[in-house]
Amino acid sequence: MWLSFFAVTESTYLHATRVAYDTVAADYAELLRDELDTKPFDRAMLAAFAELVQTPDAGEVADLGCGPGRITAHLQSLGVNAFGIDLSPQMVAVARRSHPDLRFEVGSMTALDLADEAVGGVVAWYSTVHTPPELLPTVFAEIHRVLAPGGHLLIAFKVGNERRHLDKGYGHELSLDVYWMPPEHIAELVSTAGLVLDAQLIREPDESERPRSGRQAFFLAHKPRAS
Repeated sequence: MWLSFFAVTESTYLHATRVAYDTVAADYAELLRDELDTKPFDRAMLAAFAELVQTPDAGEVADLGCGPGRITAHLQSLGVNAFGIDLSPQMVAVARRSHPDLRFEVGSMTALDLADEAVGGVVAWYSTVHTPPELLPTVFAEIHRVLAPGGHLLIAFKVGNERRHLDKGYGHELSLDVYWMPPEHIAELVSTAGLVLDAQLIREPDESERPRSGRQAFFLAHKPRAS
């Protein structure tokens, strides 16, 4: 049974998340710039996703909560036609400077400025970890709405059953909640949204993540085509 966290309004958490990431944007980008280099399992899931979305009729891939654009750029290096969306204007500014050949826009996962069935793939790389659990169904409903039939989702999240509040991070004072979620609950949300879960990877924390972090989860899912 997953924990029932206190209720947080959508506007409250969006404001707190935007302010926190606007504050840390430049240092966050520098500190995490080469993080994927030491994470073979993470790269493997990104590679599997990249292969799945590179079909003749595939559309663009939206990297939701793209931050400074490192995952967007990695997907591009794998041949994926990707663009990024992030809540933080400062993160988007960093992404545009770092990757001028890619497209980045400011936007919220709870109300995407995308047409129905507009994209062939969605990546949510740890970008749901600040969303209060009671608002996660809204996020998954938006993902389902913008995915074209046959489109794929890759989501990465922290495994657990708790809320942690951060007062400091990336060299700055901030105020930010981080939610660690049970894989079975995320799987239920994926299914309830109308997506089909295809693969799950749960790995132990690596040396760079200990002792502050725990297990990490990566889910691949798809939106069924009409029969």
